[in-house]
Amino acid sequence: MDVLAIQNLKKNFGSKEVLCGIDLSVPEHSIYGFIGKNGAGKTTTMKAILGLLKPDSGDVYVMGEKVHFGQTGTNRHIGYLPDVTEFYSYMTPLEYLNFCGEVSGMDKAGIVARSKELLELVGLGQERHRIKGFSRGMKQRLGIAQALLNRPKLLICDEPTSALDPVGRKEILDILLAARDQTTVLFSTHILSDVERICTAAAFLNNGKIAMQGTIAELRNKRSSDGFIIETKQKGDTDTLIKTFGDLRHTEQNALVFHGSEERFFAIMQYVAENRIPVQKIERIEPTLESMFLEVTK
Repeated sequence: MDVLAIQNLKKNFGSKEVLCGIDLSVPEHSIYGFIGKNGAGKTTTMKAILGLLKPDSGDVYVMGEKVHFGQTGTNRHIGYLPDVTEFYSYMTPLEYLNFCGEVSGMDKAGIVARSKELLELVGLGQERHRIKGFSRGMKQRLGIAQALLNRPKLLICDEPTSALDPVGRKEILDILLAARDQTTVLFSTHILSDVERICTAAAFLNNGKIAMQGTIAELRNKRSSDGFIIETKQKGDTDTLIKTFGDLRHTEQNALVFHGSEERFFAIMQYVAENRIPVQKIERIEPTLESMFLEVTK
């Protein structure tokens, strides 16, 4: 089942076309990366999903229900973590979650149990300090707990790791990975390594259009290779290969990298065999999301 479905979504701001007919489906219990450069339309799309922005045309469905601008009925299925989280800084994490649960009409007994469960999930179970002293990473973790409080079917995170150091990024990614058991995660980002680490599927957004989408395996299979590394025993042999084949370049003293067709690569290998050039290693360079993203957004 698709938790989120977007059909031909379009949005203009004045003469600028920000969304140019987006089609997107997010299956249940997936972690879906929504990838795009700054200004590509990621946040605009998320606002349309939340009913906070009226599209010029197209439809958005959450759990099979159509989203209507200005009406929040479908938001009962959604938890949302903005790129900059704001809290009542004088509260402790437990007090804040209890407050959010009361505001949303949750059962009091359920609020306490759920709050403690989520604080353990995000690594704040033993935290008793006021939120005003929290680091950016701690606030992001608390924000995820708050977004999961009402057991949403869809957790939307807008650039959740963009301002964090490597340790903080890893902590947030681990939490999102653990949250997959409870919900479906959609998070926007321009950090491709984050997507490769935890996502099951992704979509590349470029100039308001989906340039490429699919599971991570499907995206990688769209390109068989990003090239080959050839390592010889002697530096003189690498110099000979570079003089013979202009599309090789040094990466290390005795190592060459080749980017091109497999036919061209086979020609290089034939030359190596015919001239009995000793080779230490031949390694295929697997395609990365970053290289594919750079290619489709040129």
